Amino acid sequence: MTLSPATEQRFAREVAKYPADQKQSAVMACLAIVQQEQGYVSAEAENAIAAYLGMPPIAVHEVTTFYNMYNQQPVGKFKLNVCTNLPCQLRNGQTALDHVCHKLGVEPYGTTADGVFTVQPSECLGACADAPVMLVNDREMLSFMTEPRLDELLDTLKADAASK
Repeated sequence: MTLSPATEQRFAREVAKYPADQKQSAVMACLAIVQQEQGYVSAEAENAIAAYLGMPPIAVHEVTTFYNMYNQQPVGKFKLNVCTNLPCQLRNGQTALDHVCHKLGVEPYGTTADGVFTVQPSECLGACADAPVMLVNDREMLSFMTEPRLDELLDTLKADAASK
């Protein structure tokens, strides 16, 4: 994979935030840029980032696989991470995940046939008091996701996808 000049410019802005001998510190930002542009981080993109930052490809891959915010394969327009860690489990986190999967007709980690939704269980999202919680597209945290609130969210997102 060859990085576009625009992508390289974005990388350069991130690298400039660190001392010259520590440019690998921008690896997470570079991964986020690739994901934003392409929807996921492919092995080819990891190799391009590694070459740009002067680090071993395996080191980039370790970061990609450690954090669940980096998609390693294409996902739906809306990625729904439902927290299933213990505090959320105690307040219906698994029930929320099961409800979303049933309503959309997918298994955990699955993507709907129309490509609109990908549903994933998630580790702690840091809002235990608001359980059950979920994260939409790695950006929007939603709290107290009861079945009626989940239904409303899915309907809203479906309508948004259909309007575009």
